[in-house]
Amino acid sequence: MPEFRCTYRLQLTAEFGFERARRIVVPYARELGISHLYLSPSLQAQSTSTHGYDVVDPTKISEQLGGEDAFRALCGEAHDSGLGILLDIVPNHMAKNERENPYWRDLDLREKYFDWDRTTGWYRRFFDIGELGGVRVEDPEVYAATHAKILELLDEGYVDGLRIDHPDGLANPREYLERLRDSGAHRVWVEKILEPGEPLRDWPVEGTTGYEFANDVTALFVDPSGEEPLTELYRELTGETHTFAELAHEAKLEVARTTFSQEFERLRALVPFDGLEESAASLHVYRTYVEADRVDEEDRKACAVLPDDLRRVVLDFEHPEFVTRWQQTTGPVMAKGVEDTAFYRYFRLTALNEVGGNPDRFTLAPAEFHETAAARHERHPLQLLASQTHDTKRAGDVRARIGALAGMHEEWAARVQRWRELTGGMDDPNEEYLVWQTLVGAWPIVPARLEAYLQKALREAKRTTNWLEPNERHEQRVKSFVRGLYENHAFLDDFEPFVGEVARAGEHASLGALLLRLTSPGLPDIYQGDAFWSLNLVDPDNRRAVDWRRHQQALAEPTPRHETLKTHLIRRVLAVRAEYPEAFFGSYEPLDLGPDHVGFVRGGRVKVVVPLRPGATCTCDDDLLQEFAQELSLLR
Repeated sequence: MPEFRCTYRLQLTAEFGFERARRIVVPYARELGISHLYLSPSLQAQSTSTHGYDVVDPTKISEQLGGEDAFRALCGEAHDSGLGILLDIVPNHMAKNERENPYWRDLDLREKYFDWDRTTGWYRRFFDIGELGGVRVEDPEVYAATHAKILELLDEGYVDGLRIDHPDGLANPREYLERLRDSGAHRVWVEKILEPGEPLRDWPVEGTTGYEFANDVTALFVDPSGEEPLTELYRELTGETHTFAELAHEAKLEVARTTFSQEFERLRALVPFDGLEESAASLHVYRTYVEADRVDEEDRKACAVLPDDLRRVVLDFEHPEFVTRWQQTTGPVMAKGVEDTAFYRYFRLTALNEVGGNPDRFTLAPAEFHETAAARHERHPLQLLASQTHDTKRAGDVRARIGALAGMHEEWAARVQRWRELTGGMDDPNEEYLVWQTLVGAWPIVPARLEAYLQKALREAKRTTNWLEPNERHEQRVKSFVRGLYENHAFLDDFEPFVGEVARAGEHASLGALLLRLTSPGLPDIYQGDAFWSLNLVDPDNRRAVDWRRHQQALAEPTPRHETLKTHLIRRVLAVRAEYPEAFFGSYEPLDLGPDHVGFVRGGRVKVVVPLRPGATCTCDDDLLQEFAQELSLLR
């Protein structure tokens, strides 16, 4: 297996499948310095699938992506080029497609493979998606059948590691992961969403897929001086006085009582507790992992907020089926209540509204960054370090721009007031504030992309419209307002010079964050297209096609241009990692450089110093730092 240096996440589609990835991405990734291609789900999904998570037959490679021969050819060419293969798999659920899924079509297999309640007949679903049914992967026979193809590919050396989607949906994640290890999967990463400060459990994995790092590095570049002014501005504009935690609790309780009412009725049929929805909303983590003979201290801490009778039942593992179902239910409540509701209601600084993040935490001090980096180095030196994924709300470059507003809060407040006067504003000032931040973060953005994003954001918020009963008149007013901005020359004349200033500050933070991602303890992960400035919003916006020709041409440039700064920085740092691999798995020594810089030494050989504010200067004898400093100068 190639040494671990950097992964490159590739979103495969019917239009860009195994064959095009083999011809285009393999040589590109090799030249960039990548060590592993990290592929989106590649087993047989529904014929209409755009992402691969709606699997219908886990025993086959996707025909839509090119079939098994093309998949093996991609893996073979990658290995011949010195690249390993990591594969995303989906053990928790399959699509309930009677025409395409043999396990759903056959009633006996359906009962065997899918997670049914034998008394009521409400199957377990994936979050609130009724078309995706939970799989009984805890059953050894079901596990063996649904993992046979994956284990074959691992055993034959075509796949080098796995990314496990949504482990929190499983009945017993630890048991599943141990079985996977014992089956021959020795390099495994989990898409586990951790709350700030929550440790990953002692599972046989390399670590998570890196949302913690994405949130930490975003907050690291947010100027703490902006917290009070931006809080006051948000209050003045919208009248919102609640903390994010208060709004999140309200949203979790709302989805528990509505979206997940069938899940809670199922729980009450097992043990008739009162107030289960309130108890689920009170948890500060996605779920606990209590087993019959295992209760971690983290579980005890998490359950401290529960009523005495429920806490006793959970921690003592009384009524095992209830406890298992309870633990499988609280994660979806957290995910839909926080990520897909509260994040679309609270807009003090939307850079902080990211999967695994807490918008009440405004900034991160260098000392805190070092603390988490040192812990990662000690426990999970191969944990992925992400900036964006197919599930992030905003690309890292968008977050960096919006985060930069904290350091220019006075001008930002004045501009927002001016734009309201120039445009007449919107009916809902909270939604209007989202529009201004989105424009600043993603500009230039065509109206169609912005309108599609806002429609999704407003429906997820469930305040003025929603998915089940959309308020099309309100949505149309929002879209009309947005279209009008592109024709309002007075607004554009004021907006565009300012967004240029924000972009420069944001790009400074983006390059700094990129250098930290490439050199901090862990395994850097690059999402497809992110070697250029990436101004993606939430999916499906972040799954747009990549202009691969443009990316290939950048590798032939002798010197960087503004547009290709990230490409050159990635290539340069990965070359250093290839030259000194032992340094990046050696020691991590923090440097005390004050509040405006973060720095460290890796393996006693490579020194990294990053300025956190645009005005801070960075001088160092290290060649890597000199190149970084020169690239920063191109932004000024």
